[in-house]
Amino acid sequence: MAIYQHITEFAGLPVTVFDPESAASVVDPASTAWRIEGDYETSTDEFRELFEKFLSVVDPAQVRALIIGQWGEAYEESAPVDMLVEFAPSFSALRALFLAELTMEESEISWIQQGDITPLFTAFPELEILRVRGTEGLELTPLRHTNLREFAIESGGLPGRVVRQVAECDLPALTHLELWLGTDNYGGDATVDDFAPILAGGRLPALRRLGLRNAEIADQVAAAVAGAPVVARLDVLDMSLGMLGDDGVAALLAGQPLTHLKRLDLHRHYISDEVGARLTGELPGVEVDLSDQQKDRPGDRYVAVSE
Repeated sequence: MAIYQHITEFAGLPVTVFDPESAASVVDPASTAWRIEGDYETSTDEFRELFEKFLSVVDPAQVRALIIGQWGEAYEESAPVDMLVEFAPSFSALRALFLAELTMEESEISWIQQGDITPLFTAFPELEILRVRGTEGLELTPLRHTNLREFAIESGGLPGRVVRQVAECDLPALTHLELWLGTDNYGGDATVDDFAPILAGGRLPALRRLGLRNAEIADQVAAAVAGAPVVARLDVLDMSLGMLGDDGVAALLAGQPLTHLKRLDLHRHYISDEVGARLTGELPGVEVDLSDQQKDRPGDRYVAVSE
């Protein structure tokens, strides 16, 4: 099931698809998030030519947000991290990057080839937002980055090793962390032990929004979250898109108080009406999203995004 289409806004800016013929008419390059994209027939050399054309038409020193769309056969060629790193000095104002903003029609999320994204953190020390779609081959050497405020990894199956790598990073400015855990059928073998350091919150002192989304193990995640130290300082807890059911909600209700939350996002779930009503009743003043209730047939639960 595909829930993602091309975004029209990123980092608070409207998206503009780079067109060499019209890009020069954009008076202020900082006023938009630029998406650079080819198609599935685009070769590596052709995408580089397109990227270099962008640099010649748009002043990269003014670009604040950049989106890398389809760079060719994304299910065979890894995301162009090396090229981004090479030209990083030109993007002195870049604050937001979306790597692999592809729809299902362009590549299934589990097919998107990534690679080692660690060099991006070094090349862009002022980066504040990084969003990555797809985790095939994804690697991240644990590091310290003092300016990143929002980090998201969208996946149909997030490997446990990637969760552990994220958990070992030191991100003192991070306010928003979002991980799509997915299903074991597509490599999502993470366990609650893997993200225990995230729930402890020691390396994430500024965290205010935590998303553990699209999880096959959503009930187990809920049980872990129920006693997690980091929850006490969250404004938003997002466990949407996964297989959360009554057992998970019962664990949440039996754990620490959640009445301090501004929003609890559980949309696209398997929670019964009775348990959902109990949850909202015990969280007065909290915006609880229980929309998109799924029919709960024995053995027939699934996450929103997998292949």
